[in-house]
Amino acid sequence: MARRSYNSNGSLEKEPEKVKITKESLKETLHLYSYIKPYRNKFFPSLVFIALSAFTTMLYPLFLGKMIDAAVPGAAAEVQSPAMGMGSMANYLDFTGWSLGEILVLMIGVLAIQSVFSFMRIYLLTDVGERSLADMRRDLYSKLISQPMWFFAEQRVGDLSSRMSSDLSQIQDAISFTLAEFLRGIFTLLIGLSLIFIISTKLALVMLAVVPLIAVVAVVFGMRIRKMARKAQDQLADSGSVVQETFSGITVVKAFTAEARELARYSKSIFAVVDTAISNARYRGAFVSFMIFSVFGAIAFVVWFGASMIKTGELKMGQLTSFVIFSAFVGATFAGFADMFSNLQKTLGATQRVRELLRLQGEDVSLDDHQQKQKLDLKGEVELQDIRFSYPSRQDVEVLKGLSLKALPGQQIALVGPSGAGKSTVASILLRFYEPGGGMLTYDGKPAASYSLSELRSQMALVPQEVILFGGSIRENIAYGKPSATEEEIHEAARKANASGFIEKFPEGYDTLVGERGIQLSGGQRQRIAIARAILKDPSILILDEATSSLDSESEQLVQEALDNLMKGRTSFVIAHRLSTIRNADQIVVIDKGRVQEMGSHAELVAKTDGVYKRMIEMQFDWD
Repeated sequence: MARRSYNSNGSLEKEPEKVKITKESLKETLHLYSYIKPYRNKFFPSLVFIALSAFTTMLYPLFLGKMIDAAVPGAAAEVQSPAMGMGSMANYLDFTGWSLGEILVLMIGVLAIQSVFSFMRIYLLTDVGERSLADMRRDLYSKLISQPMWFFAEQRVGDLSSRMSSDLSQIQDAISFTLAEFLRGIFTLLIGLSLIFIISTKLALVMLAVVPLIAVVAVVFGMRIRKMARKAQDQLADSGSVVQETFSGITVVKAFTAEARELARYSKSIFAVVDTAISNARYRGAFVSFMIFSVFGAIAFVVWFGASMIKTGELKMGQLTSFVIFSAFVGATFAGFADMFSNLQKTLGATQRVRELLRLQGEDVSLDDHQQKQKLDLKGEVELQDIRFSYPSRQDVEVLKGLSLKALPGQQIALVGPSGAGKSTVASILLRFYEPGGGMLTYDGKPAASYSLSELRSQMALVPQEVILFGGSIRENIAYGKPSATEEEIHEAARKANASGFIEKFPEGYDTLVGERGIQLSGGQRQRIAIARAILKDPSILILDEATSSLDSESEQLVQEALDNLMKGRTSFVIAHRLSTIRNADQIVVIDKGRVQEMGSHAELVAKTDGVYKRMIEMQFDWD
C-alpha cells in the first residue's frame, strides 16, 4: 500500500510504492542512464570524488590515533608481535617521530582536501541530477500532453500529477543523493574493513563476531518499525481524507444534519492512529533499549579486548582509538544500508511507472511552436458519413449508430436532442479527440486522416459550456488563441466578443489576473473571454458546445451577440438545449439515440405535423 501525504495544495498525494529488486526491475532502472549520458563528463568525475571523499574521511580516525600515540610517552615505540598479523602493512601507516603539531597540520591539510572533494561530489551530482531530471520531466510532460482524450478520460489527474511530482522526485533523489550515499557507503565499508584488519586482525575478527549480529537485529527491528510507521501515516491520511471530504461537501453535511456522523467517522479514524502509534512506540522503545545496551556493550567488549592487547604489547593506545572509530564508521554504514535499500525499492517502483508512461504512443501532434504555424487553409466543408462510435471504456455501448450529416462552407449547423443523444460526441469526433469505429469523416472532401492533427486543429476552435481559463492575466488568456497576436489584435478580439467593456472597467485592465480556472470572473465574463480567444484564432470551423446554457438572460444576450460575430463567415456547429439560440441556423440536425432523426431549417422542421423538433419546441417555448 502506498504511503499518502498531502501536498502544498492540500490534495492527496501518494508516496512512491516499493517493488521487489529483480533483474527486470534493475534493467528498467538502467534506462535512466540514457538521461545521465549527456552529462557523463560531470557524472563520472562525481563518482571519483565520492571515492576520494570517502577515502580522505576515513584517514581522520587514523590521524587521530597517531596523534594519541605521539602524545603518550613510550607509545611511539614500534609494536613487535606476531599477533598483529599484518604488522608489516601497518608500518606503512606509521608516523613514528612525527610531532603533535606535524600530525595536526597533516590532519587539517587532509580535511581541507576532503572538503573540496565533498563539495565537488555534491555539486556535480546535483548538477547531473537536476539536468537529467529536467530532461525526463520534459519528456514525460510532452508524452502525457500528446496523449489522446480517451487516455485522460480513463486516468485520474491526481495520479498523473503524482507521476510528475513524487515519482520523478524519488528518481531525482536517487541520482543526486541515494546513489552518492550508497557508493560512499560501499567505499567507507571497504576502506574501514581494510584499515581495521591492518591495525589488528585479531581485534577485527572479535569486532566482526559481534557487530554484524547487532546490525542484523537492528535492520529487522527497523523494518518492523518503518512498517508500523507507514501504517500510522496511512491511517492519518485517511483521517485527512475525512476532513477534506467533509469540508468540501459542508453544504451537504449541514443540509442532512450529519455533523455528529462525520465527527464519529473522524474520531474513529484518529483513534485508530493512536492505537497504531502506541503499538509502534513499544517496538521503538524496545529497539532503542536494545541498541543502547548492545552497541555500548559491544564497544565496551571491543575496548576491553583491545586494552588487554595493549597490556601484552600487541596494540598501541592510538591504534585502539582508531580501531574503535573505524568500527563505528563500519557499523553506521551497515545500519544506513537498510534505508538505502528501502529507497532503492521506491526508486525501482517510480522508474517502472515513469517508464510505462514514456513508452505510451501519443497522438501525432507537433510539440514545436515553430511547426504549429497554420499551413492549412480549410474552406470549411465537413461531412460525416455513416459514423459509428463507442467510447474506449465502454466498447459494448454504441453512442453513434450510423450518423451522417454535411456542412457546407460558412453554414451554421445546429445539433439538438435529449441529453445522452450523442451531440457532444459528434463535437469530439469533429475535433478528432476520438477516432470513429466506422464510417468516414472528411474535411473539404478529403479524409480527416490525411491531415495532421496539429494542422487540422489549428483551423478549428471550441467554445465549451464549462470554459477553462488559465491562471494568468486576461491578456494571456485571450492571446492563447494566437500567441503572436499584437495588442491591437487582442483588443479588437475582445471588442468583437463584447468583452472590452467589462475588461476596461477593471483597475488593471487586460493585466487583471483571472485566478485559478478563471474563478475571479463571472460565467458570462469567462464565456466572452473564451469567445475572444476563438475570434483571435480566426478558425475555419467553429464548435460551440452549449456555450450559453448556464448563463442568466442578460449575460446570455451579450454572449449570443458575441457568438453571432464569431460565427460570421465560418462553418459552425452549435450544440444547444435552448432552442431559441439556434432558430436562425442554416440547418438543424435532431439527434436521438446516436442517429439523425430529422434535418432541415427551423421553418421546415416546425412545419412537420408530428416532428420530433416540433415537440421539443412546444415543450420548451410558446412561439409568437
